[in-house]
Amino acid sequence: MLFLAVLAVLATSLQAKVKLPHLVSDYMIIQQQTDVRLWGWAKPASKVVATTSWSDQRSEAKADKDGRWLLTVKSPKASYTPLSITFDDGDGQVTIHQVLAGEVWVCAGQSNMEMPVKGFWGCPVEDYNQVVIDAAHHAGVRSAKIPSIMRMTPQEDADTKWLDCSPATVGEFSATGYFFARVMHQALDIPIGLIEANKGGSRVESWLTKENLEKYTQEPTDSAGIVAFKPEYDYLRGLLWGNGTFNPILNYTVKGILFYQGCSNIGDPGNQYSERLKLLVEQWRSQFRLGEIPFYFVQIAPFAYDGDNVNGLTGALLREQQLRAAEIIPNSSLVCTNDLVYPYEMTQIHPTQKRQVGERLAWTALNRDYGFEQVLYKSSRYKDMTVKGDTVFIHLQDNYHADAPYEMIEGFEVAGEDRVFHPAKARHYWRPGGAYWDEAIILTSEEVKQPVAARYCFRNFLLGNVKNGANLPLFPFRTDNWGE
Repeated sequence: MLFLAVLAVLATSLQAKVKLPHLVSDYMIIQQQTDVRLWGWAKPASKVVATTSWSDQRSEAKADKDGRWLLTVKSPKASYTPLSITFDDGDGQVTIHQVLAGEVWVCAGQSNMEMPVKGFWGCPVEDYNQVVIDAAHHAGVRSAKIPSIMRMTPQEDADTKWLDCSPATVGEFSATGYFFARVMHQALDIPIGLIEANKGGSRVESWLTKENLEKYTQEPTDSAGIVAFKPEYDYLRGLLWGNGTFNPILNYTVKGILFYQGCSNIGDPGNQYSERLKLLVEQWRSQFRLGEIPFYFVQIAPFAYDGDNVNGLTGALLREQQLRAAEIIPNSSLVCTNDLVYPYEMTQIHPTQKRQVGERLAWTALNRDYGFEQVLYKSSRYKDMTVKGDTVFIHLQDNYHADAPYEMIEGFEVAGEDRVFHPAKARHYWRPGGAYWDEAIILTSEEVKQPVAARYCFRNFLLGNVKNGANLPLFPFRTDNWGE
């Protein structure tokens, strides 16, 4: 009897002609209450029909001459009820099980997004043991990691699988992505899915298409040229990572994109980084075909770039470009991390405090996309400056009516016409009975009698302590345009 049963299973599998990508599989999380795309391959010109466990709906598509097909099904409201989807091309059926409806986010970027909960060698994630213990409470979180591979042509599938969060698996999840998902799970009490498509050390150009590279950059798009352009480190090469690592997810129906990248674009001239990041977001939104989906990204943390030069400006200039990108990319928001590095981490490119990064991304999404208006997510930023004698008055915006700490403010510098910056003494100013805009942080320096410019944490590695009413850090800034 057992032999006959095995034969029956083998016969069924041999008859099944429908092939699904690895992402469309058991334990997947589908975006709730929308038209979810499902796709795969079958015999050319055959009709593929999809039926679901949650409705009587039948969706169908005809395979093209290469066997590709794509259809949509209407997904149910998010819940923990296991769902199933069956695909039938007339020659056999394939059913995927333990599917959940929830919210799906992409985790893109370079190594600080790729960094798992268990950390990298020599780079731990803070509070790892407690995260493992707590993971049992977040079985509604699942993740699919796309292998980081290079390809000259866009790939349609990737060798991945969906993982349920548990103490045994959480160490493999992207730390930033998991901490984002954990807060979302706590706040919404629905399944949260992560698709991790990233590569350590990658540049913005690593993810651009051949068409965009040829139209907007001077980078080669032939294999020999790509290698010659970046011969030493393959992770810096253009085109290849997008083809191999990101393209396989573009048919998936997602809510939005989380992005943590920038270190490998240090030194880019002028506005090149912000313009190319804008181009990348436009490309991804076009490829996903889901409209202007949210794009929430992370400002690079303080680090001693330029050969352990803490006082250099290349890191500061890249952070400035990221802030500009947030202004020119619609439906985007930037998370500040200037306070998430310990003083001894000046040469640690993977800071240990990942929980706060993920949480800040989650607060952004909860406020902007899920109706949590009382969740504060903005970091304060520079608004304007006035100078009266030897004193600089700095006004901020998005500070939620609080600039803290009240005493011992750190991180400010001022300069005169000689363009030499000196540490500034900073304190709060408020004119009793005055209007809101009379509040300011005032700066003075004994070395600068006639200041003309001010900066805050505008160096590769300079830690300030100014925070707003949400206890979120002030974005680094400068009031000058020197050193470009």
